[in-house]
Amino acid sequence: MNVEDTSLIGQFLIAVPGIDDVRFNRSVIYVFAHSPTEGAKGLVINKPAEKLFLRDILAQLNLAGRDSDFAPLLLGGPDKITSGFILHSTDYQTLSTHAVTDDIALTATQDILHDIAVGKGPSEYLMTLGCATWQRGQLEDELVGNVWVTAPATHQILFHTPYEERWNLALKNIGVDSFRLSATVGKA
Repeated sequence: MNVEDTSLIGQFLIAVPGIDDVRFNRSVIYVFAHSPTEGAKGLVINKPAEKLFLRDILAQLNLAGRDSDFAPLLLGGPDKITSGFILHSTDYQTLSTHAVTDDIALTATQDILHDIAVGKGPSEYLMTLGCATWQRGQLEDELVGNVWVTAPATHQILFHTPYEERWNLALKNIGVDSFRLSATVGKA
């Protein structure tokens, strides 16, 4: 299989141990855009921001949140860090909602925050600040260089697994023991 011909939309990128960039150490990234001509974009889904919750964003926008809005915001990546991205189930749609797969969508406008605050948002969601981006060919080079392992994304990991368990579970789901994973590529 040629990595350059394979779309990773709707897949997880799982950082291998020893990744050079500490911001991505033990990261699980959900890829929401990927094309050979434009590069890739994804959201880190397992790095909560310290002491920053969805209710804080709702308060800044003068929106009263529900008790369930104590979910932490996630550090979605080092790019566009002042932008919020909400990855969610497809039971919620607006004109600004982007369907990523048949069962996952992305909305990055304030209307979804209002709808969440009044209980009319998606049934499953997570919010990140920032995203991860790769230029054309960059992600493919990193995959060949053994920086990431790919895996099918699951609702269980995206929306129901504690953040600190997502990296191990994503690896376990593809039969990889995290204690045996290495960033070193061998040659036979």
